[in-house]
Amino acid sequence: MSYIEFREVKKIYKTGDVDLYALNNADFFVERGELAVILGQSGAGKTTLLNILGGMDRLSTGSVFLDGHEVSKFNDKELALYRRNSVGFVFQFYNLIPNLTAYENIEMAAQLVKNPMDCDKLLEDVGLTKRRNNFPSQLSGGEQQRISIARAIAKNPKLLLCDEPTGALDYETGKAILKLLQRLSVEENMTVVIITHNSALAQMANRVIRLKNGEVTSNIVNPNPVSIDEIEW
Repeated sequence: MSYIEFREVKKIYKTGDVDLYALNNADFFVERGELAVILGQSGAGKTTLLNILGGMDRLSTGSVFLDGHEVSKFNDKELALYRRNSVGFVFQFYNLIPNLTAYENIEMAAQLVKNPMDCDKLLEDVGLTKRRNNFPSQLSGGEQQRISIARAIAKNPKLLLCDEPTGALDYETGKAILKLLQRLSVEENMTVVIITHNSALAQMANRVIRLKNGEVTSNIVNPNPVSIDEIEW
């Protein structure tokens, strides 16, 4: 069994008598330690897929597995523990707690788990040691996103999920964020899943999954991922 598996996953929303398929028999897999990029245009079902994988939404039919556990059968308590202990989330718009400092935002996540990563080291890794006592309103967009990534990985999660992590960033800051995510996969053997509409990012991934109209149209292994430094868009 692969580390992540989606098997014939459907997510159906009902509008009156009409069924709207956000996902329609979505099948794909990702191996442990891979950096996977999921590509698709707006409305393709990328965020729905990520939310189901992260335990924030439930599927209509099908099965989802992580590390041999059938996440799609978890009850509410099991899902809460799954989100807490196994998954790190990087959102497009940061979601930092405004009345906590940069360090405290990271520390809060670290306190949720038994085996967290070192918060001071994480601040150093994202290049923001000197900004540790600043509040989110005192940080630039790129700095806030780096803090949100540090917060996500502070839990030392099995799985790091990233929803358009560079969508609100300028080009250079976006590349720095992607370089950090690529390094986490390579050096920490962390399984990283990035959803994006930017097809240029396929070059940096171990695995590229394409999604269209709620269906997985391809799942391709990239034998030679390229450093983000070499990618232009």
